[in-house]
Amino acid sequence: MDRVSSNGDQSQTAFPDALAFKNINHLNKKQISGCGTICVKQEDPCHFLRVLYESLIAGGIAGLVVEAALYPIDTIKTRVQVARDGGKIIWKGLYSGLGGNLAGVLPASALFFGVYEPTKQKLLEVLPEKLSAVAHLAAGALGGAVSSIVRVPTEVVKQRMQTGQFASAPDAVRLIVVKEGFGGMYAGFGSFLLRDLPFDALQFCVYEQLRIGYKLANRREEI
Repeated sequence: MDRVSSNGDQSQTAFPDALAFKNINHLNKKQISGCGTICVKQEDPCHFLRVLYESLIAGGIAGLVVEAALYPIDTIKTRVQVARDGGKIIWKGLYSGLGGNLAGVLPASALFFGVYEPTKQKLLEVLPEKLSAVAHLAAGALGGAVSSIVRVPTEVVKQRMQTGQFASAPDAVRLIVVKEGFGGMYAGFGSFLLRDLPFDALQFCVYEQLRIGYKLANRREEI
């Protein structure tokens, strides 16, 4: 009996400590989970702004680099298209108008990715996983539509400077507006959208789907 009572005393002193530890642990888990929920809710706006900021910066820089690297090729393409009836192609001044064009490419590229990334993430949260391609298509098309507000005038000025019609971008803008009105800056806007919106949507949809397929393939190999 003494042994039972002594064991009982030991159990009575041990079990409360264990129960207290469990209760404290349970409370800590509740506090952590609650804190996690609050933090997620509070971080949502910050996360959106961070994605927007990073997309604007990265998109703008990427656009500048690509445009500067490929500008001579684009100039040659424009001059070849303009040359008719065996007209001579001018090979000098392949960087003509680059500065003014970069001034338009920077905000255009920043706008595209600033719209594309947040839109893509929001649509992926709303749509089921099997419709991820729809999210990518819609985000690419919307990004292209918004950026076209800057891209089209930039293209108009760039092409006219590449063909030697104007000496500088400011002169090109001023004379186009004077002679053709503000609508002259958006010449060919409809055809631009018909060409570039499907291009942007399909390009980024294929890109994102290939990324998803690559990640799935890697996971299967690891398993």
